[in-house]
Amino acid sequence: MGPFGNRPSSMGQNPGRRRGIKLWPLLLFGAYFAYYYFSHSNEASFTGRNQLLDTTARQEAALGFQSYREILSQSRVVRDGPNAQLVVDIAGRLVAVAPKVEQYLAESARVPATTDWSAFQWEAALIQSDQVNAFCLPGGKIAVYTGILPVAQNSDGLAAIMGHEIAHALLRHGGERMAQQKLVQIGSIAASMSTGEMDPQQRQMVMAAIGAGAQYGLLLPFSRSHESEADRVGLLLSAAACYDPREAPKLWERMAALGRQKPPEFMSTHPAEGTRIAQLQQWMPEALQVHQQFCGAAAAR
Repeated sequence: MGPFGNRPSSMGQNPGRRRGIKLWPLLLFGAYFAYYYFSHSNEASFTGRNQLLDTTARQEAALGFQSYREILSQSRVVRDGPNAQLVVDIAGRLVAVAPKVEQYLAESARVPATTDWSAFQWEAALIQSDQVNAFCLPGGKIAVYTGILPVAQNSDGLAAIMGHEIAHALLRHGGERMAQQKLVQIGSIAASMSTGEMDPQQRQMVMAAIGAGAQYGLLLPFSRSHESEADRVGLLLSAAACYDPREAPKLWERMAALGRQKPPEFMSTHPAEGTRIAQLQQWMPEALQVHQQFCGAAAAR
């Protein structure tokens, strides 16, 4: 037996040894999250809830402008005709009342009026497409696809759609999603480092569970809450612009009648049509009050 025959070998004693979860990456992430939350938390205009943002409205608007130009350059824009003019007219009326609605909510609901209106350069376009869709990018860049016009049916329905999309931009949901995705990415890196020495199969299961938890416990509920916020603020915008807010639930009844295949609500980025209709009916008394206050005799039509 050689001179090393009875000497324990640290390399040979623990081949393939796996350890458990390392806590220090999670502790570092927890500390960073606490710092990030307290340093980037703002009281949102229109709603008053805490909102995490690490970009300015102008920075978000610059990204929105770039994306808008790319989309329009690759699309068939309808520049003439009654529908194109209708989109521009509705956008103009909704945008004109937005500061007034913000002030109304600041006075009635005691939420801050902090919108940086100078960051918004409003523009609206109608795009020829079968898509049943519309959007408003940060900075106020609005697009409506012709495929949604039959569902809107009338100017009140189209105002409900466009008010919802404009509300997304006013509420700065795009910037909030960027901040959220940043935290999720950093959290994923921390989780990966924390589980780096686990058994590969066990690590795979843990990471899959973390990913599913982030998706179904954070990202999707967060997206649905954004949609509900935009529904409410959009409803108030259309009411203040003297469109009939009672058309909004009817719009979502027509959306539901399209019969498109959708995942269950908990797996979706948007609330189910039934949920949206119920919420809109819940907010309708406030919307009718806004309609009466801003439109006077027009509310009796």
